[in-house]
Amino acid sequence: MSYHRPTELADALEWLDKNLPNNARVAAGCTDLFPATAQTRLDGPILDITAIENLRGIQQTPDTWRFGATTTWSDIIKADLPSAFDGLKLAAKEVGSIQIQNSGTIGGNICNASPAADGSPCWLTLNASVELASKAGIREIPLADFMLGPRQTALTPGEIVSAIKVSKEHAGGCSHFLKLGARKYLVISIAMVAVRLVESCGAIEEAAVSIGSCSGVPVRIPELEAALVGNALDQTIADHVNEKHVLDAISPISDIRGDADYRNLVALELVRRTVSGLATPVQGVAA
Repeated sequence: MSYHRPTELADALEWLDKNLPNNARVAAGCTDLFPATAQTRLDGPILDITAIENLRGIQQTPDTWRFGATTTWSDIIKADLPSAFDGLKLAAKEVGSIQIQNSGTIGGNICNASPAADGSPCWLTLNASVELASKAGIREIPLADFMLGPRQTALTPGEIVSAIKVSKEHAGGCSHFLKLGARKYLVISIAMVAVRLVESCGAIEEAAVSIGSCSGVPVRIPELEAALVGNALDQTIADHVNEKHVLDAISPISDIRGDADYRNLVALELVRRTVSGLATPVQGVAA
């Protein structure tokens, strides 16, 4: 097995391009990569991108928040971010243990493409896009188009995720996140919900609602979002959550964590609770 840990992105992309015929693999936090490996060691050439300085950290420009691909969940928790990212911070605290949060990266999380990835519904409510780098250059696609199905992404050979980006146009308002699992900690979701609401003049001006772990990929619910707009953000807001809007948007499976009917019930209740949670200050988002 060959192992390469460059400090420059260009070097990494050059090496990856040369080693594609040898089934080169990209490694970052490895919190998903190692459990998925049956052997005691990783096979094939390994590209470790954790030493590339400009792939880690959070930067803002006048128009965009840019989250480097090797930014960890602990970095997210500690970051000074607007309240639109409160849901993402809450999700970050649900990612495994503190050790996993310290090692696991946001880029690796979306590349793993698990339907139960805690961060994905939050990124969807932020209309996040994915920056992809290769020897040929940089391209950017919506996160919703990047996740194609369980363990399937739009990555092409020779590409790595270099960042997740959020336009400041979609970084307004307040947000919340809730999940249900079989126990309180270190658990894979039965269902989870992220919500971001923008309030203006006493009414909801913009709504984004996403459900995870209830379909092949996390999904937005545009019909429900439209129904929430124009209503007061008070304790009656959950009354505007239409059951049909929620259940028509998801297609849960039955597995060891819960059957499809149970996931439908849970998803609907979590949407109501998450939306209602934004009628009062969200607790637990501080570092």
